[in-house]
Amino acid sequence: MAASRAAPPRRRPRLLLQLLPLLLLPAPSDGLGHSAELAFAVEPSDDVAVPGQPVMLGCKVEGTPPVRITWRKNGVELADSTHSTVLANGSLMIRHFLLDGGGGHSDEGDYECVAQNRFGLVVSRKARIQAATMSDFHVHPQATVGEEGGVARFQCQIHGLPKPLITWEKNRVPVDTDNERYTLLPKGVLQITGLRAEDSGVFHCVASNIASVRVSHGARLTVTGSGSGAYKEPTILVGPENLTLTVHQTAVLECVATGNPRPIVSWSRLDGRPIGVEGIQVLGTGNLIISDVTVQHSGVYVCAANRPGTRVRRTAQGRLVVQAPAEFVQHPQSISRPAGTTAMFTCQAQGEPPPHVTWLKNGQVLGPGGHVRLKNNNRHVRGVTLTISGIGPEDEAIYQCVAENSAGSSQASARLTVLWAEGLPGPPLNVQAVPVSSTEVRVSWTEPLVNTREIIGYVLHIRKAADPPELEYQEAVSKSTFQHLVSDLEPSTAYSFYIKAYTPRGASSASAPTLASTLGEAPAPPPLSARVLGSSTLQLLWEPWPRLAQHEGGFKLFYRPASKAAFTGPILLPGTVSSYNLSQLDPTAVYEVKLLAYNQHGDGNATVRFMSLRGAAERTALSPPCDCRKEEATNQTSTTGIVIGIHIGVTCIIFCVLFLLFGQRGRVLLCKDVENQLSPPQGPQSQRDPGILAPNGAGRAERGLLGRDGKRVDMKELEQLFPRAGALQPHPRPTQDPEALALCEVTQLSMLPLRGLSLLEEMPSEALPPQDVGPGLPSEGPAAQPAPSGP
Repeated sequence: MAASRAAPPRRRPRLLLQLLPLLLLPAPSDGLGHSAELAFAVEPSDDVAVPGQPVMLGCKVEGTPPVRITWRKNGVELADSTHSTVLANGSLMIRHFLLDGGGGHSDEGDYECVAQNRFGLVVSRKARIQAATMSDFHVHPQATVGEEGGVARFQCQIHGLPKPLITWEKNRVPVDTDNERYTLLPKGVLQITGLRAEDSGVFHCVASNIASVRVSHGARLTVTGSGSGAYKEPTILVGPENLTLTVHQTAVLECVATGNPRPIVSWSRLDGRPIGVEGIQVLGTGNLIISDVTVQHSGVYVCAANRPGTRVRRTAQGRLVVQAPAEFVQHPQSISRPAGTTAMFTCQAQGEPPPHVTWLKNGQVLGPGGHVRLKNNNRHVRGVTLTISGIGPEDEAIYQCVAENSAGSSQASARLTVLWAEGLPGPPLNVQAVPVSSTEVRVSWTEPLVNTREIIGYVLHIRKAADPPELEYQEAVSKSTFQHLVSDLEPSTAYSFYIKAYTPRGASSASAPTLASTLGEAPAPPPLSARVLGSSTLQLLWEPWPRLAQHEGGFKLFYRPASKAAFTGPILLPGTVSSYNLSQLDPTAVYEVKLLAYNQHGDGNATVRFMSLRGAAERTALSPPCDCRKEEATNQTSTTGIVIGIHIGVTCIIFCVLFLLFGQRGRVLLCKDVENQLSPPQGPQSQRDPGILAPNGAGRAERGLLGRDGKRVDMKELEQLFPRAGALQPHPRPTQDPEALALCEVTQLSMLPLRGLSLLEEMPSEALPPQDVGPGLPSEGPAAQPAPSGP
C-alpha cells in the first residue's frame, strides 16, 4: 500500500450550511429514556419446573394500544393450545410441564415474550426453563479413623436442579448444628474438630430439592485414643477449590489444616488486595465464606497454616471467578429524523465475561449492509453504534439492543420515527459517472420527475467501492448544476456515487448508486539511495511497492559509467524487492544509475543518481581532523604546562586553517586536469541551450532544471562530478591519478557558471545534424552517438 494516497479532507461548499438544519432536527422530547410507545415492564426470568406441575412465565408490556403479545420457544412462535395459554396480562401458562427424555415433546427451552403494536415489535430477554432433577450420588462419604483432638472430614457430591440442599445424619439422627465442633459447608462437606470418643458413629449425607430426596451410603467414624503429643509439621489436608459463581451467590473456600501444636489458619489474596470485612466470615477453624459476591471478589485466594510463634507455614490456593449478567450503562434513545437523513442509535453494556451485543429491527436480527452500518465501541464497556443513512419510510421501526453473556441477557429498545414531508422531490435520475483522468471522475444526473420547484441543492455521496459505508464523504452541488467533477481520487480505483436532492422541508430518497473506476497511470519515480559494500560493489536501496505486483508491474534498473554512452539494462525487478547490488565496478569511475517503476500503463519517470565508490574514503584521507583539545589536555599539570598548552593550541588552530585553505585551492586546480576524463559525450550545439541542465533527455528551457522524469536534478552532485571546462585559469595538466576523482567530488563549484555544461539528450542518430562543438567545452574527440539502450 506504499503507493496509495489517503483521501484529503473535504471542504464543503456553503450550500451544506443551508442543509445542516435539516440534518440536525431534534427528536420530540417525551421525557423518557426508553421507547414510550412500546416497552417491557416485566420480563420472564429463568426457572426450574417440576414435571407434571404448572409453570408461569411473567410478561407485562406498556405501550400504545392495541398491543398484541405472543411467545416464542427456541425462536419459534408458540400457538395457543390446551397445553399452553397466553393470559390476558401477557403471561404464559404451561398447565403441565412435560419432560420427555426419549426425544418427544419437552417444555424445556428458551422462552421470549413478543409484543407488537402499530409502532413496531419488541422481544423480551430469553428465559431458560429447565426441569427439576436429582442424580445419584457420584461421591459417597468414606469411613474415617481419627485421634482424639484431631480433625475428621466427610464429603458427598450430587448433581441436581435446583442445587440440592445437603444435610447430615449421625446414626440416623440429624447432626446437631449448634455444636461448634461440627461445621456443615453448603457444598456437601462435614468437618468435625477436636474429636472425642462420643463422635464415633455412622454418618449419612442427605440431599434434597423439589425433585427428590436422596440418602448416601453410610460412613463410620472411629475415634482412637489421644496421640503421643509429639511435634507435627503444619499440614493442609484440604485446600480451596477453583470456583465459578454468579453475582449475589455465596462462595465457600475450604481450608482444613492439622499439626501439633494446632496451626493458625489465615487468608489473603495473591494480588495483595485486602479481602475486606463486609460479607466475610470464617466458618469453623479456617473456612472462608463470602456472601453476596461481586465481580470485585474475583481473584486467587491463599490459605496459610502457620505454626504458632514461628514462621513455619504451609499454603494452598484457589481461584474465584465471579460472573455478572449483561446490564446496560447506556440505553438507546427514541429519535425522529427527516426522510433522507441519517439516524444513529448507541447502546453500551457491561458484564463478566464481556457481553456480546446485537441489534434487532422489529424482532429480527439486523446485520450490516446497504445503508445500515454497525460499529463496535470496545474501550471500557461493550457497545455497538447503529447508523442508518438515507432513511425512508421502510426504516421506521422499533430497534432493540440485546446484550448477552454466559451469566444472562438484557435488552433495551428505541423507536425511529421518519418525518416524511409532503411534496418532497423524488430521487435524482440517470446518474452516470465517467472517469476523466487517474484522479478525476465526472458525475452527471437529471433532476427528479416531481416536486422540483423547491430544490435548493444536491449532495453527492462518494466512497471507495471497497470501503465500508462509514468512510463515505459528501460534496454539495448547486441546484442549477447537473454534473460535478470529483477530484483528488486514487488511480485505478473503483468508486461508488449516489446523489440526493434537498429542499427546505427535507431530502429526497437516494438515487440508484453507480460505480466508476479512475484511469490508471504510470507509477511515480521511486526514491533511490546507495551505500558502498566493498571496493567494487555498490548497493542500491529504495522502498518496495507491493502494489506494483497487483498491476503487472515492477522496477527497471539501468546503469553506466558516466563517460560512456551505453547503459547496462534494463534489469527487471519485482515490486517487492527493495535493494540490488552492483558488483565488479571500476573504483575510479563515476556511474550514472537510473531506477524507474512500471505497471500495465507504462514506465514511470526515472530517478537519476551519479555515484562513486572512492569518494568517502579519500575525503577522509585528504582532510584529516584536527583535535586541538586533545593536545591541550596533556599539558594541565602546572602553570607552565597551561601556558605551553595555550601556545600549542593556537599554533594547531592556525595550522588547520592554513591546511584547509591551501588544500581547498589545490583540489580546485586538480579538477581541471580530470575534466576530459569525466566529461560525457557532447551533443550538437542545438541541443545545448545556455542555462539548461537536462540529463536523461530533458525538455527545453521552460523546464528549467527538471529531468525527463519531471524531478529537479541535484545541481551540487553534477557540479562536483562534471566541472565546467575552461572555468578555471590554465594550469599544467598533472599526472592522471585515481585520487583526482575523489578530489573533484568534494570540491565546491557552485559559484561556477553552468551555461557551458550539458549532457547528451538521447535522440535517434538521424535526428542529430552535425554541429560545431559549443564554446567552453573541450573539442577533442568526435561527437558522441546516442545510447543504444535506455529506459
